[in-house]
Amino acid sequence: MPKLATVAKRLLVGRPFRSDRLSHTLLPKRIALPVFASDPMSSVAYAPEEILLVLSVAGASAYVFSPWIALLVAVVMAAVVASYRQNVRTYTSGGGDYEVATVNHGPRWGLVVGSALLVDYVLTVAVSIASAAANIGSAVPFVATHKVEFAVGAIVLLTAMNLRGVRESGTAFAIPTYAFVVGILAMIVWSLVRVYLLGEEVRAESADFDLVEEHGSLAGLGFAFLILRAFSSGSAALTGVEAISNGVPAFRKPKGRNAATTLLMMGVLAVTMFLGLIMLARLTGAQVAEDPAHQLIGAPAGYEQKTLVAQLANAVFAGFPPATWYVIFFTGLILVLAANTAFNGFPVLGSILAQDRYLPRQLHTRGDRLVFSNGIVFLAAFAIVLVVAFDAEVTRLIQLYIVGVFMSFVISQSGMIRHWTRLLRTETDPAARRRMRRSQAVNAFGFAMTALVLVVILITKFTQGAWISLAAMAAIYVVMSAIRRHYQRVSDELQEDDDPPIRMPSRNHAIVLVSKLHRPTKRALAYAKALRPDRLEAITVNVDDQETRELLDRWNKQDVPVPLKVIESPYREITKPILDYVKRIRTDNPRDVVTVFIPEYVVGRWWEQLLHNQSALRLKGRLLFQPGVMVTSVPWQLASSAKVSDRAELAPGAIRRGLRAEDDGARQER
Repeated sequence: MPKLATVAKRLLVGRPFRSDRLSHTLLPKRIALPVFASDPMSSVAYAPEEILLVLSVAGASAYVFSPWIALLVAVVMAAVVASYRQNVRTYTSGGGDYEVATVNHGPRWGLVVGSALLVDYVLTVAVSIASAAANIGSAVPFVATHKVEFAVGAIVLLTAMNLRGVRESGTAFAIPTYAFVVGILAMIVWSLVRVYLLGEEVRAESADFDLVEEHGSLAGLGFAFLILRAFSSGSAALTGVEAISNGVPAFRKPKGRNAATTLLMMGVLAVTMFLGLIMLARLTGAQVAEDPAHQLIGAPAGYEQKTLVAQLANAVFAGFPPATWYVIFFTGLILVLAANTAFNGFPVLGSILAQDRYLPRQLHTRGDRLVFSNGIVFLAAFAIVLVVAFDAEVTRLIQLYIVGVFMSFVISQSGMIRHWTRLLRTETDPAARRRMRRSQAVNAFGFAMTALVLVVILITKFTQGAWISLAAMAAIYVVMSAIRRHYQRVSDELQEDDDPPIRMPSRNHAIVLVSKLHRPTKRALAYAKALRPDRLEAITVNVDDQETRELLDRWNKQDVPVPLKVIESPYREITKPILDYVKRIRTDNPRDVVTVFIPEYVVGRWWEQLLHNQSALRLKGRLLFQPGVMVTSVPWQLASSAKVSDRAELAPGAIRRGLRAEDDGARQER
C-alpha cells in the first residue's frame, strides 16, 4: 500500500525538485500574466452579465444605464491597477495587502486583511468554477444538468495541476488564457466591422423578446438602490488584482518592475474586454433576466436562457458555428483556469501567515515541487464545500463575493498613503519628493474609489449573502488570533530561565514491557542493557493466568538476566496497571527518570498495522503525558517491511521508470 501511494503521488505531482531549483520555477511576464491575472480578465465573462441581470428587475428600459455603470467600474479598475503598481514596487516579499496593512497599520489590521483575502480566494475558486459550468452548460446540456459534479471535478483537476508546480501550471494555462483574450477581442472587432463597415444587423436571440419588470415598476430610492446593486455586482470584475501583489516572489528579477508591468497589461486587457462586451450587449439587444420564465415575454416554450457571452457569440458569428464554439469553449475553460489566480495567491498568503504564527506551521513548508502543497489542498477543500453548498449557482455565490477583496483594497490603499507620508517626513530631495507625492495621490484616489465601492457593496449585498462572508472573516480572525496566542504561549513556556540549562536525574530506572518472550522482546532487553541504566527490570501484565505462568516458566528456563515482575490486572486492563506502576516509581523517587522500552512490530502493509501495535500505541499515548517518563520504541522488522525498505532505497521516479532497487543502486554506482 505505501508503495502504491508513492507511485500515485509521483504520477500526480511528478518527481520532487531540489530546494536549489527554486530559482528555475520563477515566471517570466508572458507566463505570469495567465497565472496571476486570469481571474480579473476572465471575470469579464460574468461581470457584464451580472450588471444586466440586476438591471433586468426594472425591465429593458433600465439597460440604458449599463454603459454608465460599466464605465464607472472601469474607472475603479484603472484606479486599483494604478494603485497596486505602487504596492508591488514597494513591497516585493509577497505579503501584498497583508504586509502593507501590518507594516503601516499594525498586526491587527494586517490580520483583518489576511482574513478577508483568505475568504475571497476561496470564493474566487467557487465563483469562477460555477461560472464556467454555466457557460459550458450553454453549449453542453449535460454540464448544465450536472453543474455541481462538473465544478468538483474541475477543482480536483486544478488542484492536481497546481501541485505539479507554478511554472508547469502557468505554461499549461497560458494558451487557453491568450486564446480567450483573442476570442473576445475578435468578437468585439468583428461585430464593429459588420455593423459599421458592412452595414449588417447583428441581433442576439433574446433581442426580440419583451423584458418586463419583475415586481412592478421601480422609482426613486428603489431604483437608485437597484443601480447601486448593479454597480456592486459589476465590480466583481476587479477581483484578482491583489493576487499579483501576493505573488511578486514568483516573478523573475526585477520582481517589482515585472509585477507592475504585468498589472498594467492585465488592466488594459480587462477594461477593454469589459467595456467591449457591455457595448456589444447594447449593440445586439441581448437580454438576460433573473426570472426568464416570467420576465421574457415572447420567448418560445421551453426556452433556456444562455449566458451573455454565448448569446453574443451566436449573434456576431452567425452562420459560422466554429467561431461560436471557439468563444464558448475558451470562455468556459478560462473561467475554470481563472481559479488558478487563487491557487497561486492563497498558498503564498497562507505561508506568510503561518510564518507569522497565525496559521499552522505546515502551511509554511513547500512540497515536492517547491509549491505550498498544503495550502493548495486546503483551498480546494473549502472551495468544494462552497460549490456543493450553493449548488454551483453563480448568482447565489456572487452575493458573498468581493466583500473581502474590497475590504483589503481599502485597508491596503490607506496603508500606502501612510507609507508615503512617513517617507516624506525624512525625504529632502525635491525630485524624490515629487515622485512620492504622485504615488501618494494615486493611492489616495484608489482609496477613495475602493472605499466608495465597499460602502455600496455593504449596503446592497449585506442581506443578500455578504453577511456570510463577514461572519467567515470574523471567525477566521478569531481562529488565527487563537493560533498566534497558542504559539506564543508555547514559545514562552520553552524559553530558558535562570536555572541551569540541564538538570541531571539522580538515576535512570528502565522498564521493558513484555507480553511474550520472543525475539522482539530480547532485542528490547539487549538494547536497554546496552544503555546501562541504574536499574533495569521487565514487567508483564497478568490478564490471563495460564499465559503468565507459561511466560514465567520460559523466563526462568532461559535464565534471562533481567528480573521479570508480574503486575496483576483483575479487570484485564493493560494500560492502567502500567501507568499506575510508573507513577508509583516516580512518587517514591521524584528525581529519577523512568525509561519505558516498548517492543514494536514494523509492518509493510496498511492492514497489518491494524492487527499489531494497538496496545503499544495506546500506552505510548498515555505515557507521553507523564512527567519524568521517557518512552523508547524498539522496532522489530517483519518480513513484509522489507518491501517498503527496498522501495525507500530507490531514487525518486525509479518505479515509474520500471527500475528495481538493485538496478537503481547499480546505476547510481556507475
